[in-house]
Amino acid sequence: MTAYTPIPTLEGDASFDAYIARPAGKPKAAIIVIQEIFGVNEGIRRKCDHWAQQGYLAVAPDLFWRDQPHVELDADKPEEFQTALSHMQRMDQDLAIRDIEAAIKAARAELGEGGKVGVVGYCLGGRLAFMAACRTDGDAFVGYYGVGIDNLLGEQHAIGKPVLLHIPTADGFVPPEAQKKMHEGLKDNRHVTLHDYEGLDHGFAAEMGNRRNDAAAQLADQRTADFFAQNL
Repeated sequence: MTAYTPIPTLEGDASFDAYIARPAGKPKAAIIVIQEIFGVNEGIRRKCDHWAQQGYLAVAPDLFWRDQPHVELDADKPEEFQTALSHMQRMDQDLAIRDIEAAIKAARAELGEGGKVGVVGYCLGGRLAFMAACRTDGDAFVGYYGVGIDNLLGEQHAIGKPVLLHIPTADGFVPPEAQKKMHEGLKDNRHVTLHDYEGLDHGFAAEMGNRRNDAAAQLADQRTADFFAQNL
């Protein structure tokens, strides 16, 4: 069962929509699915639906709501790509993390006592997933091709739960020197695991479109599924 549901902000002074997919039976845990710069589009909704089919409560908060609610853009259309970049540039990422924290809180309330919540994000969402690992009380975190994580390494001391990062080595938005900083900066953090995907570019695990690489997407998604099964 799927629907858009309002989630109150942590302050309780407003609310934002989230796409929620629920499993047929009692959820075994919840997963917050963090959007790319293209909004909570069909690809993100498909990821939520997939997690629900696996028995999870899946929640994709609309993180562009302060700028424009219900943004849905196509990565393969150049003009829409530029529009997506403009939304990202106007986003306050600190407030986005608070919205993710509000989504975690709402998911826990639905799960009931003892319910665990994971976070998985893509692109911008991959960066926000790493920030959430440093700043929220989620139980496990996964980032796919997160941009600018090399500039966030000073926050890693706050990570207390398992983190998994998927890194395509030919990522046009994360150059080799940034990847090197991530590997070197995180190698001694016992909570963090990094997987490289040789020769692949940004967006390889998109659900649809020209960016997807089926074999690599399936490998990364299986690693993510195993990671959540172990930690949630």
